[in-house]
Parts: sequence; C-alpha cells; structure tokens
Amino acid sequence: MCYAVPGKVVEVKGDIGVVDFGNGVRREVMLAMVDADVGDYVLVHAGYAIKVLDEKSALEILKEFEEILRLSREGA
Repeated sequence: MCYAVPGKVVEVKGDIGVVDFGNGVRREVMLAMVDADVGDYVLVHAGYAIKVLDEKSALEILKEFEEILRLSREGA
C-alpha cells in the first residue's frame, strides 16, 4: 500500500523545498511537479510533492493519521 503525507513548505530553493511534517520532522522534498511556495501545504509521496492542498484539507488528513496511530497503539 502507498500513501502520501501532508506537510507545510517552510523553505524553497529552486525545485527543492523543506517541508515540515510536524513533531520536529522536516525533510527536503522535490517540488518540481507542483507550484508551491513557503506557507503552502503539499501532499508528499516518496520524496515528491504531488499536490498542493488547502490548509483545512491538510489538517483533516493529519488528524485522521493521528487517529489511525492512536487506534493501532490501542490494538483496535
């Protein structure tokens, strides 16, 4: 199964951006496939931003991921 994770672009240098995924996790991401600027939320798969998201959608996805992790820890 493949999945993509939303994060916030905090720095852009050409086609490379630094994306903040929360909890202190920041990674360099290839931005060549999207038109993203600092402050935008992007959906990242395998090191590539594949879509620009609005903040509401990005935060909803992150909330769902948190719920999935919580349930998996509880053994549900």
